[in-house]
Amino acid sequence: MVEAILDPTGGRRAVAQGAAVLTPNRLKLAGATIGLLENTKKNAAPFLAELGRLLVERHGAAGVVARTKAAFAMPVPEEQLAELARTCDAVITGVGDCGSCSASAVADGIAFERHGIPAAVVCSDAFIVTADAMAGMRDATGYRYVVTPHPVAVLGPDEVRKRAEEALDDVVAILTSVAS
Repeated sequence: MVEAILDPTGGRRAVAQGAAVLTPNRLKLAGATIGLLENTKKNAAPFLAELGRLLVERHGAAGVVARTKAAFAMPVPEEQLAELARTCDAVITGVGDCGSCSASAVADGIAFERHGIPAAVVCSDAFIVTADAMAGMRDATGYRYVVTPHPVAVLGPDEVRKRAEEALDDVVAILTSVAS
């Protein structure tokens, strides 16, 4: 019996472009539409929904556009990437709570950035090596993403809300400021 192995890179290899070409465009959250791209991992949808709610309530974002990837270990499909890039001012994606989904979330964030859309990727701390490796593979060494304690999948609803609250400042920093 042949067992399939999912490749979170989609079979793509790093493109040698010199320095990472990520968007310098950062936004003011007031009036912005924020895309929430959840990856089907347990608790990803409520985690991102809470972040979206907090961005609207506390930072004046106009609203959110929630979408779900078909597979957590594959790159965002081109159609979804194009739709979110067209309809949103920024995107939050994740939650990277395993190796393949962390790598895939970082690849997605970099793809949005290269389309001119600020992106905040959320990964759990157990998979920073995987997330960093994907960033390097995508010619984006040092790519910034939000780190939350592992695991996320086992949290109850109140814990998910609390964890999103704890991640909010980092999400805001990534979406609104250029790394120094």
